[in-house]
Amino acid sequence: FIIIISFPVLLPLPLAAKTIKDQLGRTVTLPSAPQRLISLAPNITEIVFALGQGHLLKGATTYSDFPAEALSLPKIGSYVNLNLEKIVALRPDLCIAIKDGNPLALVQRLEDLNVPLYAVNPTNLETVMHTVLEIGTLLNAQDKANQLVQDMSLKLQSLKALVKKAAHRPKVFFQIGTSPIVSVGTDTFIHELIVLAGGSNIAAGSATYPRFSREKVLALSPEVIIITSMMQRSTLEKVRKEWEKLPGMPAAQNKRIYFADADFFNRPTPRLVEGLELLIRIIHPELYD
Repeated sequence: FIIIISFPVLLPLPLAAKTIKDQLGRTVTLPSAPQRLISLAPNITEIVFALGQGHLLKGATTYSDFPAEALSLPKIGSYVNLNLEKIVALRPDLCIAIKDGNPLALVQRLEDLNVPLYAVNPTNLETVMHTVLEIGTLLNAQDKANQLVQDMSLKLQSLKALVKKAAHRPKVFFQIGTSPIVSVGTDTFIHELIVLAGGSNIAAGSATYPRFSREKVLALSPEVIIITSMMQRSTLEKVRKEWEKLPGMPAAQNKRIYFADADFFNRPTPRLVEGLELLIRIIHPELYD
């Protein structure tokens, strides 16, 4: 007979294993106590560290930069362009993937190689909290996960109560791209946060990331403009000055054009609640007087 081995032999699945369903409804068999974890997205890395389980991580994606300890982890490519060979070489006994971004073909190749893989799909604050609890269960950190979610829930309730005191919902334009100008539609984390923060998202609609001309934004008369981008501060300052040249726009008239750290808004992690508080301070500063 002939034996053909195309990849290095992986660590065998520990004898203590469990079969469960992940957030995509897939039935998967995973180790009961994983020891060699690989995160396939920055938000997964962040959640693992928040659970106090960063020591289990043997690899993470390129932009896994929070907390600072994540920077020293072996990198396996970006979450949309993963390096299969690097992942396999790290001999994981568990990979945690995310539906929104990880290439399906690569995930299937990992499964073909018998790499245990659990997929999550957080789409809003509620499912982020659910994801924290599930990952906590996978990593035997249920107590820490419960505490994290309880803290998030209490903070969320407090912020919602504060926003109820607002007398007006300002029209908000949240800019995530500068060339072209790109904002966020209804089916995004940021839209949910804008609404919870007592604002009205003028880019709401079926397009997830709609594009705008400067004239169209002006016609929508935003009262607040928030700019997030990976670009350098000097570039962002140029963007702000371009908006300030439109004196007929309320946000320019009232000098209500702000910068904000994108990581607080586009990563489905416990820090979304911090992002919400930041938005409230920007949209409704009067509530903190």
